[in-house]
Amino acid sequence: MTETVDRHLVPRSDAEEFADGLSEQVAGFVDDLEESPDMIDLAYGAALVALQAHSVADPSADRLQSWKAAVTAMQVGSALFAVTGADEGTVECFINGRMRSLPVIGLQPFAHAGNWLSAFWLAVICREQKRMMQLCEVPLERLRSAEGAYDDFVFHWIDVQQTYWLRRPGLVDKLMAAFESSDPEVARNTPRDALEGVMYPPLNLFYHVVRKHEQEFGPALVEALKLHKAYWTLDDERATDIDGALPLGPLAMACMAHDGKFPIDVESPFLPKYLLTHGWLGEFPT
Repeated sequence: MTETVDRHLVPRSDAEEFADGLSEQVAGFVDDLEESPDMIDLAYGAALVALQAHSVADPSADRLQSWKAAVTAMQVGSALFAVTGADEGTVECFINGRMRSLPVIGLQPFAHAGNWLSAFWLAVICREQKRMMQLCEVPLERLRSAEGAYDDFVFHWIDVQQTYWLRRPGLVDKLMAAFESSDPEVARNTPRDALEGVMYPPLNLFYHVVRKHEQEFGPALVEALKLHKAYWTLDDERATDIDGALPLGPLAMACMAHDGKFPIDVESPFLPKYLLTHGWLGEFPT
């Protein structure tokens, strides 16, 4: 039986035009990166907002513009870690339709664990294995050196994903460390509502995917989407925040499950159909 999870955000009357306008702004930021690579944090933030806006305007992602917004956000997120991963030289990054030669800028405060997670999940959603592998090679020490008072749970969770995709040893032990460090009594830097409603559910979903728990995955996905919605509707300010439109972590885990032939008996604007099923894959170079 298919379960439905509604979204709380209501699209504005000009939602598509608004989203397309944001994408045009992102394109302008991207065009400036070769001269101003230190602005990549601004470009990435704008790309994420544009993607969220497209998801509100186009809940199933059946517009090509929505897929392009996802791809662009993924490309900028990956480039952010490419330009901050060395101290000199340039890196070649394909972003928004063409290859760009970006000067490296060394470790920056914005090359942090939170941006790594969103960038990696975007690569999973876009099925970009090369970028996934490149992100998995980012040392945890560099992420720990960036800004943000992240709990150990976050770094254990990143380590789990890097270990799984790079086929490194110790996945089971690292999973256990991630689960143990996700206890609210341990992860004290993360607000409890964010830990339980946003941070923990993707880890739980990942566990069911790698353990091939097909029957357990569906209910866990429903719970993850409901927890996401509960977190983003806790107060009036959050309820209108566009950042709550698209849960990248649960969506990425659902994409993994879909590609693993799991039955996805959930329908929700939080899981845009054509992102989940990679319906636009191959439409243009990524």
